[in-house]
Amino acid sequence: MTAGRDPGLQPERTRLAWRRTTLTYAVVTVLALRVALHRGHSAAGIVVCALCCAFFAAFLWVAHHRIRTLATTPRPAALGPRQAAAAVLCASAMAVCAVALIAR
Repeated sequence: MTAGRDPGLQPERTRLAWRRTTLTYAVVTVLALRVALHRGHSAAGIVVCALCCAFFAAFLWVAHHRIRTLATTPRPAALGPRQAAAAVLCASAMAVCAVALIAR
């Protein structure tokens, strides 16, 4: 007899992990804004801040859709390759922005 898979609390833990990551991303974005504004209003700093905000918005969009899927579906599908690539791209781009802010 084959029993169906019981996901238990795994979807909830994953949903909470997405929320923690989104919160961390928000803090990093605010710190990037603070660093750029604290060091002066240079054109490069403003561009990097705008990029940080854009990457945060894109990551927030991906995370929101994933959190909603995990909360509303009893057996959620795996994260799609496009969403995973978008999340990785946003995180990598934020790291590049952070290096650009620190190095200037």
